[in-house]
Amino acid sequence: MTTTRLRPPENRVSPRAVHMWTLSGVIGAVVGIAVLSGIAWMLVYARWSWVPEWVLERAWWIPVLYGCYAVARAVIAPRWRYRVHRWEVTADVVYTRVGWISREWQLVPVSRIQTVDHTQGWMERLFGLATLEIQTASHAGSSSIAGLGAQVAQQISEDLAMRAGELRDDAT
Repeated sequence: MTTTRLRPPENRVSPRAVHMWTLSGVIGAVVGIAVLSGIAWMLVYARWSWVPEWVLERAWWIPVLYGCYAVARAVIAPRWRYRVHRWEVTADVVYTRVGWISREWQLVPVSRIQTVDHTQGWMERLFGLATLEIQTASHAGSSSIAGLGAQVAQQISEDLAMRAGELRDDAT
């Protein structure tokens, strides 16, 4: 019995996605640290009687520890994500791989594609990136590729929409 191994998709997302994901992580870290610092400040200066004294003495450790975690995550996760996230469009399938702890491989047949969208959030526009969303009738068959160059995403979405229209069969 021979087994076939699923090879990784050929293309990586844009290298600019690393910078966008890093900035997003830093913004999230700053917001999280600010919220936790506000809570720590309230705990220390409000001196609520129902809060144990040992919590009040160590309240500032919460934003400090979260800050260390969040900064490490903002630096490490985007680079790791860039190494793992891949995509490929062949004549008959859109193939994606995502996930850095648990991996997900997805093959979407072009003939099953119902809609192809490319979207840009404000941060994606800032970095010249876009997200390609491929929808099928099945929720499990839908896929997205985040971190593509804006022009690449637009070109792929137009090409896939045209090919899906040509290949569409009557099966539902």
